[in-house]
Amino acid sequence: MLVGVLVAVLAGLLAGVTPSVAGAAGAPLSVTVSGNRLVDAAGSPVRLQGANRSGTEYACVQGWGIFSGPVDDAAIAVMTGWGITAVRVPLNQDCWLGVNGVSTTYGGAAYRSAIVGYVQRLHAAGLLAVLDLHWNAAGAARATDQALMADAERSPAFWSSVASTFRDDPAVMFDVYNEPHDISWACWRDGCTTSQGWRAAGMQSLVDAVRGTGARQPIILNGLGWGNDLSQWLAYRPVDPAGQLVAGVHVYNHSQCATAACWEREIAPVAAQVPVVTGEVGEVGCGAGFVNGYLDWADTRGVSVIGWTWTVFDCAQGQVAMITDYAGTPTVMGAALRDRFRRTTSSPSPSPSPSPTALPPLAVTLLSPSRAALGATGKHTVSVTNRSATAERRPLAIAFDGGPAQTVVSVSTPESSAWTCVLDTQARCTWSGGLLPAAVTPTMSVSSRFALTGVTKAQSVVRVQADGAVVTSASAETILG
Repeated sequence: MLVGVLVAVLAGLLAGVTPSVAGAAGAPLSVTVSGNRLVDAAGSPVRLQGANRSGTEYACVQGWGIFSGPVDDAAIAVMTGWGITAVRVPLNQDCWLGVNGVSTTYGGAAYRSAIVGYVQRLHAAGLLAVLDLHWNAAGAARATDQALMADAERSPAFWSSVASTFRDDPAVMFDVYNEPHDISWACWRDGCTTSQGWRAAGMQSLVDAVRGTGARQPIILNGLGWGNDLSQWLAYRPVDPAGQLVAGVHVYNHSQCATAACWEREIAPVAAQVPVVTGEVGEVGCGAGFVNGYLDWADTRGVSVIGWTWTVFDCAQGQVAMITDYAGTPTVMGAALRDRFRRTTSSPSPSPSPSPTALPPLAVTLLSPSRAALGATGKHTVSVTNRSATAERRPLAIAFDGGPAQTVVSVSTPESSAWTCVLDTQARCTWSGGLLPAAVTPTMSVSSRFALTGVTKAQSVVRVQADGAVVTSASAETILG
């Protein structure tokens, strides 16, 4: 019965029940991933500074509305007056899909239309939108709170629906799960049966659901520990054929990783390879001492910051909020964010380091088996070409990632090439021959065993890095069976 409901929902969306979304007419509003930073349509750096607009995750399932507080053009104008450039919109899975008894007044088509309208108004004001799966539940339970992780039963269908709706909107980002917690990193990526007995969807399946619609926008993947732990993010990063993954982190004064030393140890190495978006930052009681410290650190690393939250909550009761009313009167914490946003809006934002803007025109190709039997070993050939007219001195590296369906067993290069290779969870080779001559194509050969049961295809990705930043990538698919 549930499958039929979800199929009907998706069919309705694709048939035009919910309108397709695009950016404001004539406005080049967009965001994509380039190396370890976000850029706009012109290739200029984009650093999000924003607010969460809480309410859409709970009002609908509680049966009294869709939004909490005003969301019209005047309300958005108050936000832009703070220097806000992006708004994170928390979504409720049951409300979007119209399942589990959510009222049709506030759920299903009514909910989807309201979200689409709000995103369009944000774009008209020049603001990017981050769509976040905030509340979900498996089975017959209603999505009335944060879960351990996205659920395999409905969350992939949710993201297929959301991504189909916003597929042609270049000014949105998909934040595929709010705050994973109390699961392993393997479960985070690949899914598992949780301690509560239901099946969690891994981040890989959520990425696949988005990409399966043809949507190419950036996808934010929040770490473990209620979004605060990025310690193994790079090691367990899913495969994205679009090369548009962003690391998400949530930082509060009560978080486990709440010191500059921890941010340097756990967040900075990730920020050197992919963009990092702080999807939530806040201080219990709405003070500013901790938040100012994090903002100072984030400025040095070019990390994006989105405050929690542009909703009137009671700071005296230990809640976190940026405002005391919808006229935009700030809390102490809100004032710190507002003043920082205004200051950085009026002056150029620091770019993450390293920056890939001056890198040579490198090209990469990946040849993988088109078909393979389960348990067989396949050979992948990687070629990297420096198409520049001059030799290149920058440190270069290539990494092959076979994802969960493959186990890499060996890596090698021709004796004539000056690559040094290592084999860990991935196959990695670094150029150790000084200058990489123009038009020369070094080659890396990788052998992998297709070892994961229960899958019908394996995806391989190769990424080329220069100065530690990914500058180009390629992918290939192997059908198993």
